[in-house]
Amino acid sequence: MITTEFSKGVCLVDPNMSRLTAATAAGFKDEVAALIDAGNDRLVLDFANVSFVDSSGLGALVGLLKKVGNRGEIVLCGLGDSVVQLFRITRMDRVFKSFPDRAQALQMLDA
Repeated sequence: MITTEFSKGVCLVDPNMSRLTAATAAGFKDEVAALIDAGNDRLVLDFANVSFVDSSGLGALVGLLKKVGNRGEIVLCGLGDSVVQLFRITRMDRVFKSFPDRAQALQMLDA
């Protein structure tokens, strides 16, 4: 499902889906959790192609954030308008750092 790239010790994750919902959230979470278990503790989740996230998708993201804990960081990039709105409504915009694109997200994690 997901594809990954690595840049300067940061794992870039592309969910390869347009909707992160109850139907896809568990698989997405499992795949990213496996990356964290393998020692990848700095991740950029690129949501440029994700147009919709439901509560299951948010739950998966929160679970991943808990899994990485204080030993690393997860940031998001490429959030579309509807996803940004959901993050504001649920106040997840205060929990997750997000950036307009991969380059800015990588720059933040590289600092």
